[in-house]
Amino acid sequence: MLILSRKENESIIIGEGIEIKVVQTGKGYAKIGIDAPKSLMILRKELMTQIKNENLHSVVENDVRLDDLSKKLIR
Repeated sequence: MLILSRKENESIIIGEGIEIKVVQTGKGYAKIGIDAPKSLMILRKELMTQIKNENLHSVVENDVRLDDLSKKLIR
């Protein structure tokens, strides 16, 4: 993991066309702005984890097995 220190209004560049800028800092928080192509999906990690967990829960709750799903897709 790369760890960088940035002050307000300072940025980092990732690849081509992705800029992450520190917009505001306060006691215990930092607001960041992300300038990236619209085709790039950007999600908060906790939201991605929640979606993943809900999908897994749905599969288990409905007693659907991945093997069964793949067999149905092959047909």
